[in-house]
Amino acid sequence: MKQPEVNIGLIGHVDHGKTTLVEALSGTWTDQHSEELRRGISIRLGYADTVFRMCSDCEPPEAYTTEEVCECGGEAEVTRAISFVDAPGHETLMATMLSGSAIMDGAVLVIAANEDCPQPQTKEHLMALDIIGVEDIIVVQNKIDLVSKEEAIDNYNQIKEFVKGTVAEGAPIIPCSAQQRTNIDMVITAIEDVIPTPDRKLEKPVLMPIARSFDVNKPGTEIDEIKGGIIGGSLKQGSISNGTEIEIRPGKKVDSGGKTWWEPIVTETVSIFSGGDYRDEITPGGLVGIGTKLDPFMTKSDGLVGQIMGLPENLPPVWDEFVVEFDLLDRVVGVEDESEVEGLRTNEPLMLNLGTATTVGVITSARENEAEVKLKRPVCAEKGSSMAISRRIGARWRLIGVGKLKR
Repeated sequence: MKQPEVNIGLIGHVDHGKTTLVEALSGTWTDQHSEELRRGISIRLGYADTVFRMCSDCEPPEAYTTEEVCECGGEAEVTRAISFVDAPGHETLMATMLSGSAIMDGAVLVIAANEDCPQPQTKEHLMALDIIGVEDIIVVQNKIDLVSKEEAIDNYNQIKEFVKGTVAEGAPIIPCSAQQRTNIDMVITAIEDVIPTPDRKLEKPVLMPIARSFDVNKPGTEIDEIKGGIIGGSLKQGSISNGTEIEIRPGKKVDSGGKTWWEPIVTETVSIFSGGDYRDEITPGGLVGIGTKLDPFMTKSDGLVGQIMGLPENLPPVWDEFVVEFDLLDRVVGVEDESEVEGLRTNEPLMLNLGTATTVGVITSARENEAEVKLKRPVCAEKGSSMAISRRIGARWRLIGVGKLKR
């Protein structure tokens, strides 16, 4: 498979069929962890790669497939290689969804036909896309096999009403049954029509927000056979090859002499995996796993998620406090009772999502549309970076606005 060139997110309320749709499109079931398999929901970001193909002997949508041979018997030519990012839909995992949205070039909003629209996280996820700046969206009305024609039409009209005035207004709405593989060709057609491959900045220094990190060594592996830690994400710009020296910021936490600081990590790439193959070099587009010489203890269990990888001395600054210019929503999204959003207050804790980083900050000074925030965990980010702002309401963090890193 050639290197994927675009990242497409699957978003929406829990149990509306996002993971099943990814499997229908790619053949990969992205829920791999034991807890995900036990509970039947996505907990971490899931990834899958596929290749879209088109048969020259057929007309769209029937022409589109992921198979090498079309149903008509003709050969299907490759159009694009795609990476899917499967975001969890449960309300307690909103921070994970926000981290995933940072590497999405476009999104598929999955809405089940057998429930009223919108459900709380349907609304919350769509608002998150708007805040992050993901504008190329299609809507899949899933589970049409579970409802009557009249119920499907009623639900379709609910979806049309729901997306009015949102970033998804005017997006195609594709009726589908991921479980029965119904209208999958129409979903592919809509993705090809609506979600383009972005222009990539190959001439700029490499920059990759880390969205996953893990240890591939099994318990009991002999010392001389241990492989270095793996970092995963998607290049925003530049290109990188094997044997390249890289830096990761903010890096590792150091406690010494009663003081605490963060020290950048410098290591080297030893393998690059993308689109199901090992490669000598990669460019932006698609999801990638990079093998390093890091102690796997540092990368296990997503230990480096939220950090930024790049070339030494070419990374954005690290911030442990900053001024954020904010714009709050009118109402809290993601809950049944959508109360008004109150202004930010001094000493209030906030959850902030910048790229793949999630951190908690405490407001040290609040003004009308600006606040000074001291972070519990530093972030590596450019001035002007957008962030999602969430407030603790009851037992959950709830999305309440968008901010920009001012200084």
